[in-house]
Amino acid sequence: QVLLVESGGGLVQPGGSLRLTCRAPRTITSVFNGHTMGWYRQAAGKQRELVASITGGRITKYADSVNGRFTISRDNSQKKVYLQMNSLRPEDTAIYYCNANQDGVDSWGQGTQVTVSS
Repeated sequence: QVLLVESGGGLVQPGGSLRLTCRAPRTITSVFNGHTMGWYRQAAGKQRELVASITGGRITKYADSVNGRFTISRDNSQKKVYLQMNSLRPEDTAIYYCNANQDGVDSWGQGTQVTVSS
């Protein structure tokens, strides 16, 4: 299990931007590097869904709904993963969760609320 701490959520107007940060403060760098890191989100009344993921080798994957608007990146030396969210829409409103996966074992952060509203 990896302790994950998210930050950066908040209220933003449609068309605005936010950057989420997830850090793994108690994980050594080599272990962090071996995890695929991801951002998931769960809107009210809906199932949790994958937003974006990035492997240790920086291969990325995005949900169709965010492709071209969101960018996932990681800094292995800092044990952090980021989600840059641009051109935000009301339908992006959700709790965003950081995920770390290695060999099928998942760790989750506590979540950070993102609200897109005018």
